[in-house]
Amino acid sequence: MTASYPNTRLRRTRASGWSRALHRETLITPADLIWPMFVTEGEGVEDPIQSLPGVSRWSVDGIVKQAKEAVSLGIPVVALFPNTQADRRSDDGAEAHNPDNLMCRAIRAIKDACGEDIGVLTDVALDPYTSHGQDGLLDDKGYVTNDDTVAALVDQALNQAAAGADIIAPSDMMDGRVHAIRMALEMNGHPNIQIMSYAAKYASAFYGPFRDAVGSSGVLKGDKKTYQMDPANGDEALREVELDIAEGADSVMVKPGLAYLDIIYRVRQAFGVPVFAYQVSGEYAMLEAAQSVGAGDRDALLMEKLMAFKRAGVSGVLTYHAPVAARILNG
Repeated sequence: MTASYPNTRLRRTRASGWSRALHRETLITPADLIWPMFVTEGEGVEDPIQSLPGVSRWSVDGIVKQAKEAVSLGIPVVALFPNTQADRRSDDGAEAHNPDNLMCRAIRAIKDACGEDIGVLTDVALDPYTSHGQDGLLDDKGYVTNDDTVAALVDQALNQAAAGADIIAPSDMMDGRVHAIRMALEMNGHPNIQIMSYAAKYASAFYGPFRDAVGSSGVLKGDKKTYQMDPANGDEALREVELDIAEGADSVMVKPGLAYLDIIYRVRQAFGVPVFAYQVSGEYAMLEAAQSVGAGDRDALLMEKLMAFKRAGVSGVLTYHAPVAARILNG
């Protein structure tokens, strides 16, 4: 098609608010949001996270209140991450398999209070439970083993499924873990539990505040570059996604979000599966910092970023700003 001025004036459809709304290509609703939450021990506890201003760790009773707020705002899913006490961490992350651990108690409490009004997504990785802060089990040389870790992750996933989790989200980046978890869920009477795989999770500098929130930053020994992806690689992300889909993932995630919009777009175009982006803790903190020094309007910056994710092809976004965005969208 050829077009020429003045037959074509692209500004015509931008001239008024109603026309901009009519021609808008990309839409966001609260149903596109997943709200990550941090759970901690105690009762009546709200523990603000210094590196994540506006975000707190909540005891289980507080997490239930947050989940009810999510329902009222139209947010369909909450994602849970535990801040495990130091005396319950170990080299083998055994607390991950405790049916009465923080994660499992929070799952049960939310489902008891909210039922099917909200979905509960649970993180599967050992870093909140290990004394060394790595996502898996270490060999004698400090290398994160793959197959032994996968076996531990299967037990962790089944533990969460038994507690009532709706979506299992393995974030560990071990090879083969999606297939192992899918088979275990099938064989243990959980055929309808979804797997949202952290399929393209990069070894990013944007995770610092999250590690503070779950208590792993101070204990982390070494880095995670032997299993998380190199930020320089794009083609490799497609291989990771392809494998996870073949192994039984219902949806896939790209993490972090904004710095990897190209990966989100490529995954969506290549596979046509539901793709989610995680607007990670460092991204959240930057928006709050911009607001605090007058460098930009937080709400406007937030909504522009969420629009970028949707435009790139995501089905939804995990963001600590979920309640803020939902209130904006609800008017």
